[in-house]
Amino acid sequence: MEDADTQAFTPRPRHQARKMPWRRAYAMRLWFSDVLVLVWTVYGTQLLWFGWGNAQVAIRADSRFDEFSYWAFSALLVIAWMAALALSDSRDHRVIGAGSAEYVRVARASFSLFGVIAILAFLVRVDVARGYLLIALPLGVVTLITERWLWRQWLVAHRKSGEYSARVLLVGSRESVREIAQELQRSPSAGYYVVGACVPAGGPRGTVVGNGVPIMGEVDDLDAAIAATSADTIAVTSTDDLPAAKVKQISWRLEPGRQHLVLAPRIVDIAGPRIHTRPVAGLPLIHVETPRFTRGQAFLKRGFDLVASAMLLLLLSPLFVAIAATIALSCGMPVLYRQQRIGRNGVPFSMLKFRSMTAGADSQLSTLLATQGAGDAPLFKIRDDPRVTPVGRVLRKYSLDELPQLVNVLDGSMSLVGPRPQVAAEVALYSDAAKRRLLARPGITGLWQVSGRSSTTWEEAVKLDLYYVENWTLAGDALILAKTVGAVLAPGQTAH
Repeated sequence: MEDADTQAFTPRPRHQARKMPWRRAYAMRLWFSDVLVLVWTVYGTQLLWFGWGNAQVAIRADSRFDEFSYWAFSALLVIAWMAALALSDSRDHRVIGAGSAEYVRVARASFSLFGVIAILAFLVRVDVARGYLLIALPLGVVTLITERWLWRQWLVAHRKSGEYSARVLLVGSRESVREIAQELQRSPSAGYYVVGACVPAGGPRGTVVGNGVPIMGEVDDLDAAIAATSADTIAVTSTDDLPAAKVKQISWRLEPGRQHLVLAPRIVDIAGPRIHTRPVAGLPLIHVETPRFTRGQAFLKRGFDLVASAMLLLLLSPLFVAIAATIALSCGMPVLYRQQRIGRNGVPFSMLKFRSMTAGADSQLSTLLATQGAGDAPLFKIRDDPRVTPVGRVLRKYSLDELPQLVNVLDGSMSLVGPRPQVAAEVALYSDAAKRRLLARPGITGLWQVSGRSSTTWEEAVKLDLYYVENWTLAGDALILAKTVGAVLAPGQTAH
């Protein structure tokens, strides 16, 4: 006789007719566009390097092959490149839509492929034109990542309305469901659309407070809840009220390949590189590494700041001259504005900006803050500031007034990317958690600037800055800088 638990957790019947799952459909889109990009890149490089002639790969005399056309070699290169992208799981639904893992896998697969080609060419004594490979590799990586980025913008736009997302049914206590739902709803681009929740016995049906997530019943009602919500992902948010056997039985009832089980511990604001899962004695232990900023990372970040800021100062020098002349002619001198801000470890420094306000603007600040009721929060932002000059409004809208801070980056008081530096009066209002912002060099741009700018609340800004400080990567800096360019060119209503 079967035990009661086995009878209660019978597998759900498979549907005979279903449309293609969104994960597979999106992967096919990526596959076809990858093919088009690589054909254009590889054959375009061939035509650029060899022209329309029938160029031959140089094969040594003692080889078994007499000749090999570059037209055929390019075809093999496209096939091998596609195979490398597939083997690296660069189209896996776990990495698409958010984060840098997708781009890292594309780049890693491409560089690995060309490394293999170089080794094979040496072993079989084939001399492939170096210029052909040196153009095809970086061009291919750039075009592939650009293509993937464009598809990601399309995907994110659809995910905001709940499409092309995992339909998540949360299982756990009411409090854990509320917290996880809040975090998932905060980032729809991650692709997890919460459709309902099942909570342990004893609680009334209704919606989770503050999130609008419907409670579909108790844990034993999971089958009916999945059918009612069309959920394809079950996220266990807490196991306090769920025995280990119950979690295992939940996984048994899911349809392989179409439905997924996710364990969602109540740990937030921790980046992937700091999390490692290690099975020990049948327990899936999650290791969360302590935030570290090694000497190597510090050297890498400082080196990047020095090279990038020097290049930007050189390239933008004509723009500096034009802005300075405009300010001098319209508003008079001085052109630059210096203000003391608090930097890393609480050390003050003089931050440079192009002057965007009238003379004596600082003396009017306290009155304006009192008028707008904004003086009791560390994020002092005044809307429709009467002290800003007409030229200053344009400079501020497109963040051109921040350009002189490249000099601060060169002298080491600032970084290109980091928490925004604030004045001493604002720092005095910091909580203990907010003081951790001072562990890193302040930046010209940062995570909160590309996540809403002036529309962000102080609590959200602190949360974003702490996430940056504790999870820094060079790839993350590059992504923030790329987003900054978009925020500057299209500032919308969040810049003032």
